[in-house]
Amino acid sequence: MTIMKSASLSKLSEDTPLPVTLADVEQAAARIKGHVACTPLVFSRTLSDRSGHPVHLKLETRQPIRAFKLRGATNATLALDDAARQRGLVTASTGNHGRAVAYAARELGVSATICMSSLVPANKVEAIRALGANIRIVGTSQDDGQEEVERLVQSAGLTPIPPFDNVDVVAGQGTIGLEIIEDLPDLATVLIPLSGGGLAGGIAVAVKALRPQARIIGISMQRGAAMHAAIAAGKPVPICEEETLADSLGGGIGLQNRVTFALCRELLDDVVLLSEEEIAAGIRHATHEEGEVVEGAGAVGIAAILAGKIQPTGPTAIIVSGANIDPKKHRDIVGAAG
Repeated sequence: MTIMKSASLSKLSEDTPLPVTLADVEQAAARIKGHVACTPLVFSRTLSDRSGHPVHLKLETRQPIRAFKLRGATNATLALDDAARQRGLVTASTGNHGRAVAYAARELGVSATICMSSLVPANKVEAIRALGANIRIVGTSQDDGQEEVERLVQSAGLTPIPPFDNVDVVAGQGTIGLEIIEDLPDLATVLIPLSGGGLAGGIAVAVKALRPQARIIGISMQRGAAMHAAIAAGKPVPICEEETLADSLGGGIGLQNRVTFALCRELLDDVVLLSEEEIAAGIRHATHEEGEVVEGAGAVGIAAILAGKIQPTGPTAIIVSGANIDPKKHRDIVGAAG
């Protein structure tokens, strides 16, 4: 489903000022330097041969928490004043953002409380607990977790670090785009896992500013793709969360979304949805052909090419967003290859 033909960031900014700018992303890059990894962009022979164009994997799996979320969480935490940090951090998460906030809090010597629904996989919950964070399991959706966050902000004075709808979080994720353009200046297409839009929106800001002709494609699952539904409706809408192999892409975007909906609506060239079988094929390919263990959300860019839903037209970067898959689930999926 093609949602729009993106213009350059400069033109869009003249017509409708966007909530995050290239300057925000560049400031984030300076702020988080030394706190997060500059991850490798690795050439994929198998995907390049398959597509007829050079395809590269941006391995955010190399972050200390094995997921890209550390960039946004670190930038947002460092942007706070010391008093706000010392009150303690709180967030809602489908897993990786919570782990990122817990990691950043531990590094800065402050407390963190992570609110999650019962749909968050146990391995992600335990990884957050191991970082010393307080865990609250609430309800069956990220919206339920967010309600608990708001309660704790009011009752305990904790400082929220939103999972995506926040300028500093989005700018932190956008630093991936700066790194891609530096490593692959003739970039034609970037494939980005799409959930709440912090990752896709941030990368799009950087890439469209520096390489306006590049296509930005958001990839999500067919089960409960909140940003896709919002773009189709022209506004944020309620969605029903469902279990999916791409569990990190679950959750709504917030009916009062202030940042990421506008970015994704204006800057994404297309949104592609994948079946569970296609996501599983991406996970298997990553393991057998690329030598990478990835979670479902991290495999969707690979899966989109394998399924023929994306045809690269030039140098392509795939964001491999995370590696935090339950080991048993990974064995089951990889073993299903036959």
